[in-house]
Amino acid sequence: MDFLRPASWEEALAAKAEHPTAVPIAGGTDVMVEINFDHRRPEYLMDLNRVGELSEWETGDDTVRLGASVPYSAIMEHLRPELPGLALASHTVASPQIRNRGGVGGNLGTASPAGDAHPALLAAGAEVEVESVRGSRRIPIDDFYTGVKRNALAPDELIRAVHIKKAEGPQQFSKVGTRNAMVIAVCAFGLALHPETRTVRTGIGSAAPTPVRAKAAEEFLNAALDEGGFWDNGKIITPSVAKQFADLCAAACNPIDDVRGTASYRRHAVGVMARRTLTWTWESYLGTPAYRKGGVA
Repeated sequence: MDFLRPASWEEALAAKAEHPTAVPIAGGTDVMVEINFDHRRPEYLMDLNRVGELSEWETGDDTVRLGASVPYSAIMEHLRPELPGLALASHTVASPQIRNRGGVGGNLGTASPAGDAHPALLAAGAEVEVESVRGSRRIPIDDFYTGVKRNALAPDELIRAVHIKKAEGPQQFSKVGTRNAMVIAVCAFGLALHPETRTVRTGIGSAAPTPVRAKAAEEFLNAALDEGGFWDNGKIITPSVAKQFADLCAAACNPIDDVRGTASYRRHAVGVMARRTLTWTWESYLGTPAYRKGGVA
């Protein structure tokens, strides 16, 4: 196994163009596990830790540009107001040591359905910035996951950053695991309210071959909130609406039985998390200054 160590982003792109099979490593929290258990033996490893810009972030008027290697601990400490769903998801990642090393780019590159960042990124409607010597492009998060541990990257492309709109409403993340730390998700669920467009987005992890959205559930809830005037009238979402939303979220799953949980349990748990996170986010929405300013609450 050869070890590549570019000193700049340009060098990294050139190395990836020359060695398309090279596996990028930054935090190494996924790659090193696969190597240590002999599940993967790449011809080349590309260390990106000397590419400093990958560990930086920029906060614009509406969007956060998050470098691929920004550690989860930094998201929790510095970006909780702008990216509350991702900050909550970051808090559930493994241990403090791994949260200090791992980043969203690694989750995206591995594309495991159990990656903790995926539900929050789906719910927020993120875009993945990728680049090669041929140029750069942005991939909508909905189009990024193409199969079990497969993504839309071309062989010569690297993930540079993730663009995420700053939260305009409450966001939530919930995860089921076999213990409280150092655990891969049995299943996970993310929810984000978007009051400006009066829409809701979801993200489901570890309950299908790829991270997925519950689109039928979103369409149902968007219609129910609009028809019932819930965005304006200050009412709590009715139990019947919450139950139907939860049932549709569970139906969006296509899980498997494995050592961490059964398929039936995963469907059930996703439904429970969907109902709970909807309740939490809606209660938070009714208490936001933007909502109270409208004179309804």
